[in-house]
Amino acid sequence: MQKVLPALELQEKVATVLIAAGSSGEEATTVAANLVLANLSGHDSHGVGMLPRYVDAVLEGGLKPNSSVRTLLDAGTMLTLDGQRGYGQVVGEQAMALAITRAQTHGSCIMTLANAHHLGRIGHFAEMAVAQGLVSLHFVNVLSRPVVAPHGGADGRYGTNPCCIGIPLKGREPFVLDFATSRVAQGKMRVAHNEGRRVETGTLIDEFGRPTTDPGVVVVPQSNGLFGALLAFGEHKGYGMAVACELLGGALTGSGTWHKPTDPAVRAVVNGMLTILIDPAKLGTQPDFDREAVAFVDWLKAGPVAPGFEAVQIAGDPERATRAERQTGGIAVDAQTWMEIVAAGRKVGLALQD
Repeated sequence: MQKVLPALELQEKVATVLIAAGSSGEEATTVAANLVLANLSGHDSHGVGMLPRYVDAVLEGGLKPNSSVRTLLDAGTMLTLDGQRGYGQVVGEQAMALAITRAQTHGSCIMTLANAHHLGRIGHFAEMAVAQGLVSLHFVNVLSRPVVAPHGGADGRYGTNPCCIGIPLKGREPFVLDFATSRVAQGKMRVAHNEGRRVETGTLIDEFGRPTTDPGVVVVPQSNGLFGALLAFGEHKGYGMAVACELLGGALTGSGTWHKPTDPAVRAVVNGMLTILIDPAKLGTQPDFDREAVAFVDWLKAGPVAPGFEAVQIAGDPERATRAERQTGGIAVDAQTWMEIVAAGRKVGLALQD
């Protein structure tokens, strides 16, 4: 039976586990708040269900609590940063704060962040930028078990490699496009597996390269010890975007790309991220940008609504609606995920109350 918890209570429970795993109170609060915000936004794949994996990664040494971002190069409009295997929610915010300051000063910033542990929902970093009136582009790769098959391939060769674009809209809520380049995020398969659900046809292949709707093929080893794989969205187009994220987020940042056999025992998730920030005011196009961006969004939303839909939306609208709903009604955590969270607490000597 699922648990439904208020956001603040869930955040406090997660923070206690993080502290028991070695984090300072401040770090635990930041990470827990970020995970709960993902749940509030409707992205349970990047929410508190990640906590058990984080605890395992700390215990194996792949995730290093209380690490901070390290500056390798500071050339004004260009920053080269290393996350030192710290919590991505922490080093990611630190990196974005540095890049935002540079963009506000110079009009733009190209920032690379290498060796961050799982950054979580990349849209959070875009939201940091648009709140300051900046356009934000992010290309991210994932060093973990390769769970996505290349177009035309029959096994996993790379990660879910997210891409994110944030655009402020004057007098409106911002456009925040945040998506995995696989048809669905790996975490959504974990959630579906824990809930005992099948998934949409065309999402997965099994360990033999055959189509399947069983999310377990990418969550637990199959009878032959192998895993299945997710498919890219949009066939060759999503695959091409995924490769770009690997080359930009992994190779260009110095964080590394995936090209080795899988080790299922490794629990750490390492992200590299290329971020580009632009200040429309310093670019000299702010008046045109403000006018034309809003006019286009209004044009989209003024059109007729197709059958089966309630309204025409832009990226970011569903997340904002879900936040409002879950802030009031609480966050549901399925029974299996809650058991895993409780077990993670035990691993670090903490007995969570049910």
